[in-house]
Amino acid sequence: MSLIEQAAKRLEQLRRAGAETADATSPPSGPSDDARADVDHMPTPEAAVRELGARAATAAAAAEGSAASSRSAAATAKAAPAAAAPGTPLGGEAVRGPGGVAAQSVANPDTADALYAQHRAVRPGAQPARVEIDLARLKAWGFVTPDAPKSQIADEFRVIKRPIIRNAHGVSAVNVKNRNLVMVTSALPGEGKTFTALNLAISIAMEMDSTVLLVDGDVAHPELPNLLGIPNAPGLLDLLTRNDIDVADALVRTNIEKLAVLPAGSHQRRATELLASEQMAMLLRELASRYSDRIIVFDSPPLLATTEARVLASHMGQIVMVVAADSTGRKAVDMALSTIEGCEIVLMMLNKADKTDVGTYYAYYADAEQR
Repeated sequence: MSLIEQAAKRLEQLRRAGAETADATSPPSGPSDDARADVDHMPTPEAAVRELGARAATAAAAAEGSAASSRSAAATAKAAPAAAAPGTPLGGEAVRGPGGVAAQSVANPDTADALYAQHRAVRPGAQPARVEIDLARLKAWGFVTPDAPKSQIADEFRVIKRPIIRNAHGVSAVNVKNRNLVMVTSALPGEGKTFTALNLAISIAMEMDSTVLLVDGDVAHPELPNLLGIPNAPGLLDLLTRNDIDVADALVRTNIEKLAVLPAGSHQRRATELLASEQMAMLLRELASRYSDRIIVFDSPPLLATTEARVLASHMGQIVMVVAADSTGRKAVDMALSTIEGCEIVLMMLNKADKTDVGTYYAYYADAEQR
């Protein structure tokens, strides 16, 4: 059967099915019987061939467009490593980033951070939890509170926080990396580092132009949940072991307007190793850059009791070392300082002193106001 005959047969089938096949070259129909009208309405074989050719060309173009789209999608998937499964090597040895996310093992930390950010699981619009801190209880325990700005403890921490804020905001002459990361630690347990970290964080939050994130980095003995009445999970350790939560998911907002808390998180069998891991280093870099306008205060483990605090110290811009008066020996202080020699800014704070000059001046001004 010739192409013309095939075209004519196909058009006859279309006509019987009720399809329109009008062609501009077909002659108009005149008055005749039904059979004659049917024949006159049918296109010429040449027109049928042209119509079939046009339909075939349209189908071929559509098929080519679909194939091109498939090739483009394949090329995009090949060029976008973000779709790779966690743990898959990306042009190098695979390492586990924060949250268990795979990141490329490279020498350039900026590249590693970019890959980490690319793979980080982020939930858009996630809202931090919120708790109401019992300020009256904190005040009774000797802590700084926003509703009691005029107290000896408040004045003492005003003196302590001032150089820290200046360094964090780049006002001082010293320009250091991660200057908004402040670690509060001590040589030995029981010297008051958690007491200092919480007071420092609240005092900074009372500033007009400073916000604070308080991180419970003492994962072996977390005290902030009990002091503040906040849940302990999810938190820091969860960010290091899970890829289904983001930093914003773990933050806890408080009724102290400019203070947020990152708890230690769920108990982990290898918690101390996690603090010394590369995951932790990348998380610290993320915190320093993601919250560059915020001062981040870490309640760290003691320097001589664990090795994790020393690793954390290497990533900090500032370190506040708490020394208990009439308790910590000179040798312990010297040994602790030797472990953090790499940090450019180390501030010493004497805690548990019976009397301070700030306290003397506070009593003088308090008496003057009462008279």
